[in-house]
Amino acid sequence: MKKSLYLPMAWLFLTLGACKPDKPGTQIWMYTSDFDRSQEHDTLLTNASFLDLGPDGRFTQDFGRFEYGTWNIQDQRLYLTDQHRKTYVYRVADLQKKTLFLQLGEGNRVGGFRGLGVPPGPAEKDPFSVENNQWRIRPMHRESDAELRQRLVQHCRFWERYFTWTQEAGIEEVEVRDVPTSLKVYANGFGIKHFDDQPAEWKSFFYDERDCRRADSIIKHAFRTHDIVWPKTDDDVKKLISGCQQVQRWLQ
Repeated sequence: MKKSLYLPMAWLFLTLGACKPDKPGTQIWMYTSDFDRSQEHDTLLTNASFLDLGPDGRFTQDFGRFEYGTWNIQDQRLYLTDQHRKTYVYRVADLQKKTLFLQLGEGNRVGGFRGLGVPPGPAEKDPFSVENNQWRIRPMHRESDAELRQRLVQHCRFWERYFTWTQEAGIEEVEVRDVPTSLKVYANGFGIKHFDDQPAEWKSFFYDERDCRRADSIIKHAFRTHDIVWPKTDDDVKKLISGCQQVQRWLQ
């Protein structure tokens, strides 16, 4: 199981190449550092950075911050209008069926993305949909234990949808290392990271550090008081899906 990720930039200026005539670029694009065409390294993007361009004209992305809204293509430009009604214009340096190269910022660095197919049917099946990423949205107030539990459930549901999607889409390499999470994900199981080892992006999803520590205590208590019953199968992805489902039940 491969491990990687990347974060959002203020402006990505792009030029669209040959795409489908109806909805050019429609699919899930994951940043892939191996595709980069320059020697410069961006500290914002990771191999878990994504841009999900849905066929219904909606998008989600996480380039260091989760954003969502509507997208459209006109005159060789990709327009993303986010939830705050701010519109970003992206230029594509090169676009093919499974690869997308974007000029990042105003420099000469070109970042590469790989296409992973059209987003799965309903939003509930798409791991990158707004519905499956509420846990990435920082609350405006300190949360109760019940709200923190719900945030953790949502996070585990994201992992469940993520692994289910990769399995159904036949994706052989699954990005896990750079996903902002408190879980320590392995090829055939997972545990909980020490609080000091949890990424800053994960901690930023909570109102403050105090809430993040409370959430950490809640999920660690769940792991201490329950045992995952791993299914008898050689399919590691099925094991991870089952484990995520069990942790969700513990937290509810």
